[in-house]
Amino acid sequence: MYNSNTENINQNTIDIDISETIDIVEMINKEDFNAVLAVQKCLPIISNAVDIIVENFKKGGRLIYFGAGTSGRLGVLDASECPPTFSVPETMVIGIIAGGDYALRHAIEGAEDKPELAKEDFEKLNINHDDTIVAISASGNAAYVVEILKLANQRKCKTIAVTSNINALMKQYANIFICAETGAEVISGSTRMKAGTAQKLILNMLTTASMVKIGKVYKNFMIDVKPTNEKLKIRASKIVAQIANVSENNAIEVLQQNNYNLKASISNIKYGLDFEQANILLKENNGILRKIFNKLDKK
Repeated sequence: MYNSNTENINQNTIDIDISETIDIVEMINKEDFNAVLAVQKCLPIISNAVDIIVENFKKGGRLIYFGAGTSGRLGVLDASECPPTFSVPETMVIGIIAGGDYALRHAIEGAEDKPELAKEDFEKLNINHDDTIVAISASGNAAYVVEILKLANQRKCKTIAVTSNINALMKQYANIFICAETGAEVISGSTRMKAGTAQKLILNMLTTASMVKIGKVYKNFMIDVKPTNEKLKIRASKIVAQIANVSENNAIEVLQQNNYNLKASISNIKYGLDFEQANILLKENNGILRKIFNKLDKK
């Protein structure tokens, strides 16, 4: 039997049920700080995980999250935000929750105990050795995610486990073991709190750092944003205006001509490249805008 310290009793909040409201929220806030500190201790391991994801992205592989309950929902959330933020295909980062989409809005707690569901979900995705598999579980013992890791190992995939339990069963089956030890929860066993916060922070790092490494960011601009609404179109015009040193009206005009391709639009304004030339250069330089600027500035 594998114990989980996420199930322990938190002595700091033992009187939460008889506390004043301000004291309750202060208790929660203090414990939340521990989640951030726990993730900080994992940064070298998270960095290693990012390098694996990037290597597989460059080979055409995918990043696939698997989890149950809160962990599964966080994986789906992180995956769903990648296409609009970084303009990547929906198939590049995928989030799978035990129990399917219905489980996003409804508790299907028994799903985490069913390895047969893991086999079904795994087989649907035609997973190969270039894909990176991330299993997420606060306790790290859920049968669903453990089975996912076993199956991934059979396919010779690189595997990453994200948990808050140093004694997690997942540790035996993962190439990278990320354990943010957040300790006992404010409400005993309610891992949607500190453990969930830590998971959210880690998943944000995995995708954001990976996207930075493959050229989806210029400086700290969201250079590959997909403008699917007015707010994002305004953001796109501001980014182009700042980088190309033109007015926002000028930026909007060029973006509209180029179907809101920010990189090609910037290259057009700064260097007079037509959109086809810009896209060829982008492809040759793996979409990394700084490389293109460096080459053109030397001419």
